[in-house]
Amino acid sequence: SPLLAVCFAASCGVPGIALLTLGVNPLTGALGAFNIFLYTCCYTPMKRMSIANTWVGAVVGAIPPVMGWTAATGSLDAGALLLGGILYSWQFPHFNALSWGLREDYSRGGYCMMSVTHPGLCRRVALRHCLALIGLSAVAPVLDITTWTFPVISLPINLYISYLGFRFYRDADRSSSRKLFFCSLWHLPMLLLVMFTCKKSLLEKEDKGELLSGNHGRAMEIRLP
Repeated sequence: SPLLAVCFAASCGVPGIALLTLGVNPLTGALGAFNIFLYTCCYTPMKRMSIANTWVGAVVGAIPPVMGWTAATGSLDAGALLLGGILYSWQFPHFNALSWGLREDYSRGGYCMMSVTHPGLCRRVALRHCLALIGLSAVAPVLDITTWTFPVISLPINLYISYLGFRFYRDADRSSSRKLFFCSLWHLPMLLLVMFTCKKSLLEKEDKGELLSGNHGRAMEIRLP
């Protein structure tokens, strides 16, 4: 029954937020609470109202890795936003390709999805975010999160999913959508594994910071009489 569903959800959600707040940090707990609100009160009702539900749902999916970053660092910095951005963009080729084969079911169920009401937009958005993954990978070393080997090593898999995104955009059939969807299943773990392998060491960053502060100190000594 709806009452049982609400009670079960509350019995999981409330202790979960409390554990994150008290056992990890308040920022991670707040993000968890916000995501539950966003999913239940915004994303789910919007499914029958507007195709904007897909963009809201992508935010919902992007927040968990951000929570992982804030749990480890206690801060909402560039690394958290980059991880969230990668998950946000990845969801469009993943979900739009999946929804393409379920258009009839969504239509019968009364769900307002891009694949049903705006099929051309559905394919364009999927392709755009495939290409966005290339850009986001290139931003990682600029933000000092990974080494420059990350955008180079990740380029082949990003180009491949972009190629399948183009095929989906051009052909607009179940075969191309299926290939893009199944590619997305291995693309994300592979991309994150490469990102993890190429991450900047915390000790390296600290040494760099100490070196810069040391140079600044020597410069000050030179200027002093």
